[in-house]
Amino acid sequence: MTYSYYPGCTLSTKAKELDRCGRLAAAALGVELKEIENWQCCGAVYPQVEDEIATKLSAVRALNAAKEAGNPLLTLCSACHHVIKRVNADMKDNEYIRTRANNYLKLDAPYAGETSVVHYLEMLRDAVGFDALKAAVKKPLKGVKIAAYYGCLLLRPSGVMAFDDPENPQIIEDFIRAIGATPVIYSQRNECCGGYMAMEDRDFARRRVDAVLASAQEAGAEMVITACPLCMYNLAHNAERTKLPVKYFTELLYQALGLGEEA
Repeated sequence: MTYSYYPGCTLSTKAKELDRCGRLAAAALGVELKEIENWQCCGAVYPQVEDEIATKLSAVRALNAAKEAGNPLLTLCSACHHVIKRVNADMKDNEYIRTRANNYLKLDAPYAGETSVVHYLEMLRDAVGFDALKAAVKKPLKGVKIAAYYGCLLLRPSGVMAFDDPENPQIIEDFIRAIGATPVIYSQRNECCGGYMAMEDRDFARRRVDAVLASAQEAGAEMVITACPLCMYNLAHNAERTKLPVKYFTELLYQALGLGEEA
């Protein structure tokens, strides 16, 4: 299994463990990740204005690079996945955006949404398979009660993202079971952490994070896992009030596959 890989900016800085553990775990599972050459920032936020074309171009370049390589495009960061998948839908379904983006880029062949955009968790579910993942686990996390935190970006808008049921997602809970741990279901797992509001209104973000962590803790969680660097920032910077550790899901995958011992 080979994928073109778009890491994104944060995975080279604040979220290095999300990236490092993800790459090593993929290799252990027989998945080849070929990082796109000269990738650029995806923009981090999907532009809502239809004629905001320039901020979508880096995502189109990444998508076209994967098309030319003949691979699906795999992402790890929730924000990058959100932006790139929505831009891909624009290039497939919106002639206004597609025409103008292609006019800007002057590619060898116009891009029209041909690339399949896959999140790492979808790769584990659909390509590797959770049964195969379970069989590959060497150090199962038996007895550990883990709360999956989805946040907003992977799930919404559901018609475009098509990641999981936005009201009752299961993919991360299935991942938790595959690595031998026990998933904890709680009411705030698909609610916003405060997101980019942390830049403007830290009190609002703190209240949202408190609600998420309190909900997880009251349901019996011993740990929270996420795929989103922004969620990690908000959750981890406020977790001292609950003493609830927050980890990237790839860190636990790395651990469960026994790769820490090999390193």
